[in-house]
Amino acid sequence: MTKTAILVDGAFFLKLYPKLFQDGKNHTPQEVADNLYEICQQHLLSKNKKIRDELYRILYYDCPPLLSKIHLPISKKSTDLSKSPTAIFRLEFFEELKKKRKLALRLGYLYDKKEWRINNQKLKEILNKKISFTDLNDDDFKYNTIQKGTDIKIGIDITFLALKKLVDKIILISGDGDFIPAAKLARREGIDFVLDPLWNPIDPSLHEHVDGVRTVVVKSQTSNSTTKKTFEDVKKNKDLTKHSSSKEFLEDIKK
Repeated sequence: MTKTAILVDGAFFLKLYPKLFQDGKNHTPQEVADNLYEICQQHLLSKNKKIRDELYRILYYDCPPLLSKIHLPISKKSTDLSKSPTAIFRLEFFEELKKKRKLALRLGYLYDKKEWRINNQKLKEILNKKISFTDLNDDDFKYNTIQKGTDIKIGIDITFLALKKLVDKIILISGDGDFIPAAKLARREGIDFVLDPLWNPIDPSLHEHVDGVRTVVVKSQTSNSTTKKTFEDVKKNKDLTKHSSSKEFLEDIKK
């Protein structure tokens, strides 16, 4: 049986989630976690549903939200980021993921640049003299942060899995080319490397660096219940994921 590890770029997944599921932007953290887990389970099935890989581990990469207090750029009002909908959702979502069988969180951090940036559309309007700076309000700005540590963790983990011969296949749910050096190494070590861009267009050059591109989720599910129906054959095989806990892997790969 093929042993498979599934690596998930969390920021990429959450950005595309509303496009994959109708009304996805209103799904609860538990619904999003359940759908992500079922997407991963579906990846273990062959296209004809007759062969199922053994799950080694699902590794989810993301950053905890900022929890500091900041001042809005125009009104100068104080706001507590820990009480923002984004922070509350992210933290609850992480807690739901921790409950999933054979799923491990691999967290980086958000580097706080302590500055606001005008969104691109408003900047274009200013440059084209359609509006002036005095027309802007707080909603026209985005607090500037940079995700740190997640890409390097993905690269290290791919390398570790390949060199230690822990898996036969690696499935990466992502959409950029930062993983290419690690993917090349994994393929040289005989690993079957599959990319899932979640229907997002990718650079054609990426095809030469992976063994396949496959997205299993059906676009624009009408509801969460429809999604569950799509994955009903996966749920019938839950017993196939009964293996050791995620702590073993995290002991091997130190942060």
